[in-house]
Amino acid sequence: MKISAAQRKWIAALRNARHRREAGAFVAEGTRCVLETLPRYDVRFLVATPKWLDDNAALLSHCAPEPLTASAEEMRSMSSLQTPQGVLAVYDIPRLPAPTLPQPGELCLALDTVQDPGNLGTIIRVASWFGIRRVFASQSTVDLYNPKVVQATMGGLAGVEVRYLDLSAFLRDAADAGIPVYGTFLDGRDIYRSELTPGGVIVLGNEGNGVSPEVAACCGERLKIPSFPPDGDVVESLNVGTAAAIAAAEFRRRII
Repeated sequence: MKISAAQRKWIAALRNARHRREAGAFVAEGTRCVLETLPRYDVRFLVATPKWLDDNAALLSHCAPEPLTASAEEMRSMSSLQTPQGVLAVYDIPRLPAPTLPQPGELCLALDTVQDPGNLGTIIRVASWFGIRRVFASQSTVDLYNPKVVQATMGGLAGVEVRYLDLSAFLRDAADAGIPVYGTFLDGRDIYRSELTPGGVIVLGNEGNGVSPEVAACCGERLKIPSFPPDGDVVESLNVGTAAAIAAAEFRRRII
C-alpha cells in the first residue's frame, strides 16, 4: 500500500519531541536499526522504498506489518538523516513500570545531564555491548527517542532500558541500600588501581560540566580514567561516550 500525504506529514512531525510525547511514538531509521528493533517494539508503520523491499524482504520477520511504500523523495521528506537508507519504522513508546534499585551484582549506568544525542546513543550501544541492561538518566538528559539518539544506538536501544528520574534521589536510595555508586571524575582514583565490585552504578556527567555537585555527593567512590603518560600534554578530558566504554570494559574485565 502506498503511504498517504497525511501519514508522511505525521511521521515527519515525530522529529519534534513534543509531537513524540503527544503521539506516544518514535521513529527508527536504516536497515540495521529497523531490523534490530522490529521484534522488540509494537509497530505502527513500516515504510520502505520498493527497491529496499526487493533487496530485503526476506529479512523481515513475521512480526513486521504490511509495509507502506514510499518513493526515495518521499522518504527524504520524512527522514532525519542526510542520506536515508530506504526504510523506517514507527514504534509505540513503551510504557514501563516504576524503576527499581539495581539487583545484587547488577551493573548499571547513570547519566547526569548528558545532552548530546550522539553521546547518549553511543552510551546505549556501549551498554548493550557490555551486557548492561539498565541506564538511569537525569530529567535534563537528552530525549531517548530523539532520532539522532535512536540512530546512534545502531539497534542497541532494543536491549537496554533507559529510565528518566530524579537522579540524585535515586542514587541516595541506592547508596543507602548498600549498592556501590562510582562517579567518574578528573580528580578521582585511578580506575585501573581501584577495587571494583561486579555490580553497582557507574555515574557519567555532562559533556562540559561533568558530574553535578548534587549527584557527586551521592558517589561513594570517585574514579578517573588516567591519561598516558600521566604528566603528558593531552586533551582536557575524554568524550563521555568514550569514558563510558572504558569504564564498562574495566568493570567487566574484573569478572572475566
